[in-house]
Amino acid sequence: MKKNIFILGGCRSGKSNQALKLAEKIASDNKIFIATCIVQDEEMKQRVANHQKGRGQEWKTVEAPLQLPETIADNAKIGDVVVVDCLTLWISNLLMQGEETLKVEKQILNLVHAIEAAACPVVLVSNEVGTGIVPENKLVRMFRDLVGVVNQAVAKSADKVVWMVAGIPVTIKK
Repeated sequence: MKKNIFILGGCRSGKSNQALKLAEKIASDNKIFIATCIVQDEEMKQRVANHQKGRGQEWKTVEAPLQLPETIADNAKIGDVVVVDCLTLWISNLLMQGEETLKVEKQILNLVHAIEAAACPVVLVSNEVGTGIVPENKLVRMFRDLVGVVNQAVAKSADKVVWMVAGIPVTIKK
């Protein structure tokens, strides 16, 4: 039975490692990693390299900084498991392209439809941004709000939701 899993938590809480660990329990072959990061500086380039090294070469990596719903739909047809890392960067990428809130919310609906229609399990990663302070500028408030919208929509749709705290997975939905 196909189960979609959503993993969220703070920065450096162990989300990505947990996603890979769970995905590897689901499938040993045809593992697809969908990366949403746009590398813009040397530090981010090194972070991406570390993530790639940690996954190993048995993963097929597909970059989808903007077209995430379509990329999930296409790759879930050929993979045994798909990992998406991460929704937070995807929302940031959409906003940096000048997308307005209503268009981003439509993309979030498209994302949920793609996850629900996927032929294989999908494991998604996102940051929990709702436990911090209210940002002082409009763009960052819009970002925080849209990440909250995507997190709620994906959590509602997912079969299992795991919150990572200091490297410890806490299941909040089974």
